[in-house]
Amino acid sequence: MALFTAILGVVLVLCFCSALLRWNELRYRKKGLPPGTMGWPVFGETTEFLKQGPNFMKNQRARYGSFFKSHILGCPTIVSMDPELNRYILMNEAKGLVPGYPQSMLDILGKSNIAAVHGSTHKYIRGALLAIISPTLIRDHLLPKIDEFMRGHLSNWENKVINIQEKTKTMAFLSSLKQIAGIEYSSISDSITTEFFKLVVGTLSLPIDLPGTNYRHGFKARKNIVSILTQLIEERRASHETHQDMLGWLLERDENRYKLSDEEIIDLLITIMYSGYETVSTTSMMAVKYLHDNPKALEELRKEHLAIRERKNPDDPLEYNDLKSMKFTRAVIFEASRLATVVNGVLRKTTQDMELNGYFIPKGWRIYVYTREINYDPFHYSDPLTFNPWRWLDKNQESQSYFLFFGGGTRLCPGKELGIVEISTFLHYFVTTYRWEEVGGEKLMKFPRVQAPNGLHIRVASY
Repeated sequence: MALFTAILGVVLVLCFCSALLRWNELRYRKKGLPPGTMGWPVFGETTEFLKQGPNFMKNQRARYGSFFKSHILGCPTIVSMDPELNRYILMNEAKGLVPGYPQSMLDILGKSNIAAVHGSTHKYIRGALLAIISPTLIRDHLLPKIDEFMRGHLSNWENKVINIQEKTKTMAFLSSLKQIAGIEYSSISDSITTEFFKLVVGTLSLPIDLPGTNYRHGFKARKNIVSILTQLIEERRASHETHQDMLGWLLERDENRYKLSDEEIIDLLITIMYSGYETVSTTSMMAVKYLHDNPKALEELRKEHLAIRERKNPDDPLEYNDLKSMKFTRAVIFEASRLATVVNGVLRKTTQDMELNGYFIPKGWRIYVYTREINYDPFHYSDPLTFNPWRWLDKNQESQSYFLFFGGGTRLCPGKELGIVEISTFLHYFVTTYRWEEVGGEKLMKFPRVQAPNGLHIRVASY
């Protein structure tokens, strides 16, 4: 009798789950929607997406094609894996395809952050950002700061085992902080660093505002960072001194055509710290990893940088023309970004009902422009699973329609070249000062974000 009751219970549970799945599918069976599945109510297919990652996407594409519906990350979502369609989506924000980033990210980065605004406001904020990272300011002011920071950050690594993942994370954040706050960065770095890492975790969490949640910690960290930056702004204004750094240029009222409020300035500074952190740190770490595994590429890269050092005295800093000559370094950066897929894709949101690719897309749905698989498509990249920086020496690669590492359209990453400057400067001093070998053989995860859960440890020696 007990066995019969247990079997009956299992059957009832299975029937209930089947009915629940069926009901959820029927909820979204609107005429004209792309094919696909929606999973469970509320949770959708988020668990499968996060656990299976690329395999989930491949399986869905095999069943439904390169344009299908799902329910991931809390929203009904259209996934696009078609290169030409992806480019169209990214290039047409004015047609109702605005950024659709998670609510936790929008809340914690601020309502004036560049990812949250669109239309004329986005154009103005983007203009203010481009004005403080222009090629001229990079050459005359930001590069000297980056160079000085990298020399100090990479000092005294010889004869040590270091976690290159942690080193590149710290490097990316503190480098941007030095560009923002100049000589004052060291006085605020300790207090702001701890809060920043809480903020980053909070942006990647569910927006549940309860005690103990990552979202609550992240939002509190934002408030503390705002307080630190507000105090710095007040001190700058009281001193009446001129500062040649990002904050100084944003506060300059006479020569700066973009007049931002203090709230907009703070949100922009947080965006600068946040946006470069993940991409610069992860690309730097993976470049070290791939160069270690590919001695021929390391030899070519080191040859390029030693040639630059031979033209200089030992203590001479890098100059802008040196960076322009780093052709192979740029190729290494692009190849590391492609092979590791530092950015899997970008989210957009529909502001109106629309037709896309012959299907009906309701207002308020997310569109996940999924670019990961393009990076491994042999039609675009021969032998795609091989680390081959030489493929990027053909400058035409950067202009191809499927080259979407940095987004596209009006949302093309404004800090692209500044990020390349930071990674190039790091690699310059790293490969000309040290040689290294991996220890421990730690596991690498590449989805949903690239990371070494237990760190990536290397033994460093003088070159």
